[in-house]
Amino acid sequence: MKKTVCKREYDTDVAILIQKYTQGCFGEDTGYEESLYQMPNGWYFLYFNGGENSPYPTENIKSVSKAKAEEWLAAHN
Repeated sequence: MKKTVCKREYDTDVAILIQKYTQGCFGEDTGYEESLYQMPNGWYFLYFNGGENSPYPTENIKSVSKAKAEEWLAAHN
């Protein structure tokens, strides 16, 4: 997925996947995944996707700071 946030382009195809967190099983309407990525230029972002009754019913990308990326990693380890 590719998305521009605040004039910065984030792309899951060129970014490095740092860690993925999944809740539920693939295909569950309440299941979802959160993935932390880092772009080659150092920017971090979270990719979200899930079932229709999950917190992330549509695919999306959110830019995050290095501090927020570290917080997310600490919460998901």
